[in-house]
Amino acid sequence: MKNLMDIYTRKRKDIAAIEKELEESVYTEYSMLRETSVHLLKAGGKRIRPVFVLLSGEFGDYQLQTMKRVAVPLELIHMASLVHDDVIDDANTRRGQLTVRSKWDNRIAMFTGDYIFAKALGVITQIPKPAVHQIMSKAIVEMSIGEMEQIRFFFHSEQTIRDYLLRIRRKTALLIAISCQLGAVAADAPEWICNKLYSFGYNAGMAFQIRDDILDLIGTEKQIGKPPGSDVKQGNITLPVLIAMQDPALKPFILTELERIHKLDGQTDVTRFLDAIRNSKGIEQAEALSQKYIDKAIAALDLLPNTQAKKDLIEIAHFFGNRSY
Repeated sequence: MKNLMDIYTRKRKDIAAIEKELEESVYTEYSMLRETSVHLLKAGGKRIRPVFVLLSGEFGDYQLQTMKRVAVPLELIHMASLVHDDVIDDANTRRGQLTVRSKWDNRIAMFTGDYIFAKALGVITQIPKPAVHQIMSKAIVEMSIGEMEQIRFFFHSEQTIRDYLLRIRRKTALLIAISCQLGAVAADAPEWICNKLYSFGYNAGMAFQIRDDILDLIGTEKQIGKPPGSDVKQGNITLPVLIAMQDPALKPFILTELERIHKLDGQTDVTRFLDAIRNSKGIEQAEALSQKYIDKAIAALDLLPNTQAKKDLIEIAHFFGNRSY
């Protein structure tokens, strides 16, 4: 964690500039949209996507003004997707703060997400590179498919691990991948470096989401900013659960619990379900797969110049694999 803070300290001024730009980009004279957007901004977050943009830009011609025009829209897209996620999931809190849908309502939240998406597109137009726009629009399409797939697989106990991996690739890994790629593209880094950074981001993003799903099952509300077991209450069957279901002795209990939770629309205690998954091989094997993705992410950086930015990316990858919040 200390090393991670060192990275943020090193990029402190540039991150502060991005934070200021985020606030300015969502500003509107329409008071309701301004309130909801600022509420979302103030809820914080690690700003990990902007940090990836900044670090990747160091492999080319690093200009803060250019980096901001990439980092800000990517963070706005992430924020917009979270607002929409919270509506789909009926989530009342995120990172310990009230969600927009909870503080206002679902309709306000959906329009806030749409507004922030639109603002992101407005900022990115300042980058005169068609490749940047093509990469970003393709990723947004894939993210939308990922969200639809998540809904389609709610409480679907016959889904495969491959279904899960494809879903998190679209929902999470792609946006992290293009954050690493576009920082380098905008800084005119060589194409092979841009591709290696995309690979790094993709694998780190896969590990990030697997770890997120593990924490939902083993973390405390204080750690993760929401009640543990939130995923299964929403019908989202994640990797540790899918692995646990491969145990013939455990599968009938898990299926019965999933059916019970579904019938009660998630409004029930899931302690017994969580205990069963925690005591299965699901957590351990999911952690092993997360580590494989971390190893692949770091390996993708092998041929890149041995700079501080490279060391920082490796440090963040290790954080992704071991984080507890």
